[in-house]
Amino acid sequence: MAASARAVLELKGIERYYVQGEKKLTILHGLDFAVHAGEMVALVAPSGAGKSTLLHTAGLLERPDGGDVLLGGRATGRLSDDQRTAMRRNDIGFVYQFHHLLPEFSALENVMMPQLVKGLSRSEASRRAGELLDYLQVGQRGHHRPAELSGGEQQRVAIARAVANAPMVLLADEPTGNLDPATADHVFKALEALVRQSGLAALIATHNHELARRMDRRVTLRDGKVVEF
Repeated sequence: MAASARAVLELKGIERYYVQGEKKLTILHGLDFAVHAGEMVALVAPSGAGKSTLLHTAGLLERPDGGDVLLGGRATGRLSDDQRTAMRRNDIGFVYQFHHLLPEFSALENVMMPQLVKGLSRSEASRRAGELLDYLQVGQRGHHRPAELSGGEQQRVAIARAVANAPMVLLADEPTGNLDPATADHVFKALEALVRQSGLAALIATHNHELARRMDRRVTLRDGKVVEF
């Protein structure tokens, strides 16, 4: 990552807690964190540390109880639900451990879907989807449905879908967790090439320490705060 790269995702003073009966369970406490353009950050933390809460808050799926999330320098705390939905659709890509592809549609159609929702024409969405699948080396499988694809192919299609609308931020939760080591390596290389080429800011939660060491930074969660390794 270039030293001059701008902070694309910023979390400032984030507080997140849940109330269980008479108890207040604090998950994130005064958390400050940023991810920069073209940077891959590995989030390595044990279950229950708040990893999912951090990803959901960063991805505008949950509102923080304090602090603010900035995307491309824009504060999101006071945005309406509709405005937050639009930012999620246009500015944030999500990749999960399970691919969540729509089984009745082909790989190409799955990647076209977010673009059609955004308002692109079918021909333009198809062209861009094809280019992404080619880039991730699954273009020849574009007309196959998810059940006809291998695990690694499914996850590369899921990555293509996540970046179809050219988001600023990519959030991934165990994207190689269901894959064997060799396939996980192929998927990670494809993801890394995409981040470097596009300038995405990528935050990737993983339990795979070998993959984590290949990213620009490794962080964990301790006492509700992000701590560098």
